[in-house]
Amino acid sequence: MDAPANLNLIEPDSLSRPRHSRVKQIWAVGGGKGGIGKSLLASNLAIALSRLGNSVTAIDLDLGGANLHTTLGVDLPKKSLSDFISKRVSSLADCVVPTGLPNLNMISGAQDSVNVAQITLEQQRNFLSEVRGLNADYLIFDLGAGTSGYTMDFFLEADVGMIALLPEPTSIENSYRFIKTAYYRKLLNSKHLGDVRDLIMAAADGESTSVIKSPSDLFREVNRKSPEAAMRLKKEIETFRPKIVLNQARTQTDVDIGNSIKAVCKRYFGIEMDYLGSLDYDSAVWQAIRRKRPLLMEFPNSKLVSAIDKMVQNLLKRSNSNGF
Repeated sequence: MDAPANLNLIEPDSLSRPRHSRVKQIWAVGGGKGGIGKSLLASNLAIALSRLGNSVTAIDLDLGGANLHTTLGVDLPKKSLSDFISKRVSSLADCVVPTGLPNLNMISGAQDSVNVAQITLEQQRNFLSEVRGLNADYLIFDLGAGTSGYTMDFFLEADVGMIALLPEPTSIENSYRFIKTAYYRKLLNSKHLGDVRDLIMAAADGESTSVIKSPSDLFREVNRKSPEAAMRLKKEIETFRPKIVLNQARTQTDVDIGNSIKAVCKRYFGIEMDYLGSLDYDSAVWQAIRRKRPLLMEFPNSKLVSAIDKMVQNLLKRSNSNGF
């Protein structure tokens, strides 16, 4: 696996979360490349949650190619994340717009500047410090493709982080890269591991001269330096449980890819990933997109919609039983 890049980090404990947050959970949908159905999944998760009576705000965080509004069947809003990033509005709540669907609002992604795709750490902190103060039960993050620093931090901010992928070699490879980058960034951002940050950075950089070439090497070196720090490292790793959703499955072999990735990540990283399931390839997807209508509303009886509803119900069940 290649070494992760873009390790410009937010300092641990630099964020100030609202004291009184209504938000129960943030769900984030990310992935290693574009065109894998992140926006489709994010929009329909949001709709499914809202149809259960939850107040939901979907947020388009693909700062270079925002299109969540299209999959939600909404015209491009006049206010977007650009206005918050550029300080044309005073708060993130000013960017929230209704979708026309009961219980569901959205914040459109940045639209008006190519430079906004490279947000500063200050802008990132401002967003993360306000987002849990929004008036919603659930927030859905539709993340940009790739492993930029802010995308990783948005993914790690979520209570439930999902990785969408296709049953294709390039998508699978990029998914592993996404998982690896998120894994090391989580450790580097941890306030509990500051005393072994140099060893974590060496593992993340993956330099050929380093004796640390894998997560098991990292644990060995940390344990050599401090057994107590090794226990803290182990506890931090145990809290990293990303979830996999395989999109556009056509065969059982495609469906089984999710379990294979789960097994590889357990063996290589020592992490317990959850395979939420697969979504079958369905021509209803492009038909809904062409009509600029949400899939769940346009084809409510499709097998694909049933699979998304089942994912949401399973996630809520795990949440209620503290099973994350």
